[in-house]
Amino acid sequence: MPMSPSLSETPVIHDGAQVTNSTLGRYTEVATGTILLNSALGDYSYTTRFCDIANTTIGKFANIAAFSRIGPTDHPLHTASLHHFLYRSNDYWPDTDQDEGFFAERAARRTTIGHDTWIGHGAIIKPEVTVGHGAVIAAGAVVTKDVAPYMIVGGVTAEPIRPRQPAKVADRLIALAWWDWSHDALRMALPDFRALPAEAFLEKYEA
Repeated sequence: MPMSPSLSETPVIHDGAQVTNSTLGRYTEVATGTILLNSALGDYSYTTRFCDIANTTIGKFANIAAFSRIGPTDHPLHTASLHHFLYRSNDYWPDTDQDEGFFAERAARRTTIGHDTWIGHGAIIKPEVTVGHGAVIAAGAVVTKDVAPYMIVGGVTAEPIRPRQPAKVADRLIALAWWDWSHDALRMALPDFRALPAEAFLEKYEA
């Protein structure tokens, strides 16, 4: 007897995960220890253990490995102190409030992760960075600038290593936008996803 799928249209949030002011798409999974704050996780995307994600829009089919940090918040560098007593002031003095303007500015600095991306173990992606569709961030990379679609980057700070797909193939995959297919259409194409190289897959499914 076939087993029932472990994922469904209802997101799975594992024990110990914290999801705050965030939206989760269909077939998504948030693993133990993950913090998801002011973010959106697109359909079929998932995190593994102990990811810390803030102020980020994540596309569909994103694969986010353990201990990744996306959209880490910054301390103020232009003021006399960078300590958080400046903006979490009510933690120290009962007659003060936290600096709501500072927190609003933080939340507005969005990070964007494209569809069908892979964020490697322990990678860090800074605020206001866009990672293009199909890109791969190597384990331990620190990403401080935009990553082109279907590019593999790595290092500190991250630099391009090589394209994941040739530019023409990448453009065709983006145009095909298979990540917008229905759940049933993905299931029908599953044998070809598994067996065909990208260009052969395109030749079969392009209109």
